[in-house]
Amino acid sequence: MQFNQASVVGAGTMGRGIAYILAEAGISVKLIDHNQAALDNSLAHIEHLLENDVLKQKILIDDAHDIRARVSTGHDLEELTGSDLMIEAVSEDIELKRHIFSIADALMDDHALLATNTSSLSINAIASKMVEKERMLGLHFFNPPHIMTLLEIVIHEEVSAETIEAAKTLALMLRKECIIVNDSPGFATSRLGIAFSLEAIRMLEQGVAGVIEIDTAMKLGYGHPMGPLMLTDWVGLDIRLAISEHLYRALDSAVFAPPDLLRRMVRAGFLGKKSGTGFYEWDKGRHLSVSQSLMDLFQTI
Repeated sequence: MQFNQASVVGAGTMGRGIAYILAEAGISVKLIDHNQAALDNSLAHIEHLLENDVLKQKILIDDAHDIRARVSTGHDLEELTGSDLMIEAVSEDIELKRHIFSIADALMDDHALLATNTSSLSINAIASKMVEKERMLGLHFFNPPHIMTLLEIVIHEEVSAETIEAAKTLALMLRKECIIVNDSPGFATSRLGIAFSLEAIRMLEQGVAGVIEIDTAMKLGYGHPMGPLMLTDWVGLDIRLAISEHLYRALDSAVFAPPDLLRRMVRAGFLGKKSGTGFYEWDKGRHLSVSQSLMDLFQTI
């Protein structure tokens, strides 16, 4: 399948990252969001990525101009018309996602591939209001999309073989390694990742070890590039909490019960990298030290 024109719905962290790698692969992409500030921030972020790649001599200046020229923005779902591919990357709100896919199903040509970047919600449930469910699946990218090589392709019982092959073709174009998993709560990656991240938070809560010690244990003992607490800061504690609550309800397993410490941190606004404070203190995307705010919170537990 040829992918010439793509649309990404949602100009948040994942949406802008996905738009960037699509443009980098030679695909014209429209980033759609009703929030102009989000669109402006996304364009600024893409510009920053391009400047870094030029500075590091990963791409030529002319290549950067070409990539930049492939990215445009829009505000309305009606602008999906004419796209070969739509990737939805809005917040984990199933009703919002259902609405987007019902509109896309009606507007986009029969050959178009429709995908959601959800990390935990049911693909079949998201597609429930579509007529042509066979052309929809999950494409779960990882943050940051321009660095992380894994693409989780999530399939449901009504997806067609042609749609799966189209997703594999896209993965090759984006230079991603793909795995194919069946639609189930948390898929493969979120279910495994959440399990050990929540246990790390419980260990911290119970005083088993400190933040650095827990993260170092997984990095040096198991070869993980990043410890589970720092990774939680990267993902966002609010997102971890939402996924944990969803999996706890869906699987009825104590493994996914949200620790009280996680709830308290989210209520306090300690969301990780994006808020500047989580298990670590952050400044301009770099972690500085174990969070003093977290230590203060422990004094009230």
